[in-house]
Amino acid sequence: MSEPVDANTPTVLIVGAGLAGLMLGAILESANIPYHILERASELRSLGSAIALSGNVFPAMEQLGIYEELKSVSLPHYSIDFYDKRLNPLGSKYAKEHKIVSGYDMLITARPKLYDILRRRVPAYKISMGKKVLRTRESDSRVTVYCSDNTIYECSILVGADGAYSAVRQSMYKKLDEQGKLPSSDREDFSIGYINMVGVSYPPNPEKYPILNDKSRSYFRVTVGDDSESCCLVTGPDNLICWGIQLQIPEAKAKEQHFRNSEWGPESIDGMLNQFADFPCAFGGVMKDLFDSTSKNLISKVFLEEKVFQTWYHGRSVLIGDACHKLLPGAGQGANTAMKDAVVLANCIYNMKSISDKSVKDAFASYYRQRYPEAESITKTSAIYTKVMYGHKLSDRLIRKTVLNYLPGWLKLKEADRNFANRPQINWLPLTKNRGTGTVLPQEGRDDAEKKVHAI
Repeated sequence: MSEPVDANTPTVLIVGAGLAGLMLGAILESANIPYHILERASELRSLGSAIALSGNVFPAMEQLGIYEELKSVSLPHYSIDFYDKRLNPLGSKYAKEHKIVSGYDMLITARPKLYDILRRRVPAYKISMGKKVLRTRESDSRVTVYCSDNTIYECSILVGADGAYSAVRQSMYKKLDEQGKLPSSDREDFSIGYINMVGVSYPPNPEKYPILNDKSRSYFRVTVGDDSESCCLVTGPDNLICWGIQLQIPEAKAKEQHFRNSEWGPESIDGMLNQFADFPCAFGGVMKDLFDSTSKNLISKVFLEEKVFQTWYHGRSVLIGDACHKLLPGAGQGANTAMKDAVVLANCIYNMKSISDKSVKDAFASYYRQRYPEAESITKTSAIYTKVMYGHKLSDRLIRKTVLNYLPGWLKLKEADRNFANRPQINWLPLTKNRGTGTVLPQEGRDDAEKKVHAI
């Protein structure tokens, strides 16, 4: 990395070129804060299926000038419609409260589309590929990062945006454990309840799916099987259909799966595809038809896990996204939460008065104070809605029936108001005007950032 412009300017090394890492890079780019991204993969390739984005993160996207571009590759999302395996309706979960409270439609896009938008905001020379981090070392107010290809990087701030099995977190936790400072809960495994496989299909004969003729909205349908199987389908722009198939697994079996997990990797997919080949497709036909029109390199398998770590930073290293909180997908908040981490952390870095150990610690403490409570809350909400989406236990079915059919409107509005109150914006850019009727929480450091902007 290049040397900072002056002694008080941090140099930031981001490990991981996923959505969280790219969002942080794009924000730092707007502030001219020196940064570099290390990515362990040999080529940038975003896997995943449909991704739901909400009013929590759109204000910051408007500031960066990417919201309109995102809308152009997305469709508004108004409801999730549920069916049993015989395609009898079970009820619907509507999203109209989101627009009322936040002022934004929820948007559905293919994860690779969002990835490409963020990727274009980061200059190519600021991303180094094939950089698997082996270990980190901190001394003399610098962090040294050692990679498997024998390259070495130095920075004043190290950000672990490298996913649920973060190498940065593992290195950090090893040091804390040796010092007897690692909380026991941070040693525990993730909680696993589901196996998930996702893909993006471009049917060669879209007329087979008449629902694709409606270009005004995204259709989101969930089919709950009789045993442990479920399937979700989402339409997107350009006649794409994002699909996901899920298996709920018993707790005992889940514990056996930890060592076999490899996030978003196109591995061991054929067996699960065969299992769902004749599963009814809520858009018509059977799932095999969609599988056959999906490129194999855009299919990935992952175990759905959840955990909020207690320790998010130590010394000059800090974590964002799945590296510090892994959410189940039921509430559709994984990407939103990770990108909000990036906004708040960037604000805290920008407001640092120096790169002293104390200034770095204060910045990280502020970031943690702002983000941890919401991460803990949204993890609980995501767990409930994942049961609604994919659960097969008797208790899961009762929760699903209640949520889809019996929740009063006032309670839905109250929940939406709570969920959309946290809408962080980039402190040094002009604020996006608040939309909707909902409460918007104040954010730390805005006044300090404005003073810094005026001083510059």
